[in-house]
Amino acid sequence: MTNSPTAIRFDDDTLWVSLSDGRTIAAPLVWFPRLLDATPEQRALVELSKGGLHWDALDEDILVAGLLAGRPDLSRRWTHLAK
Repeated sequence: MTNSPTAIRFDDDTLWVSLSDGRTIAAPLVWFPRLLDATPEQRALVELSKGGLHWDALDEDILVAGLLAGRPDLSRRWTHLAK
């Protein structure tokens, strides 16, 4: 069964994703450096798909399955922490 994202929102530190099954899941923004560094306007330009979230301008893709498994984006994590 695929849990599709139906809405997203952000607070200062967290990405919140509402799912089609009624759950809302959260992940720390530090897991996603591109989103952490993005402006609110850039974050708002998200495309929701059956299995995830996509920000074309930020070159960021997040799968719902990865969020449910607690997997952060490690592709830029260490370079961001070095700043």
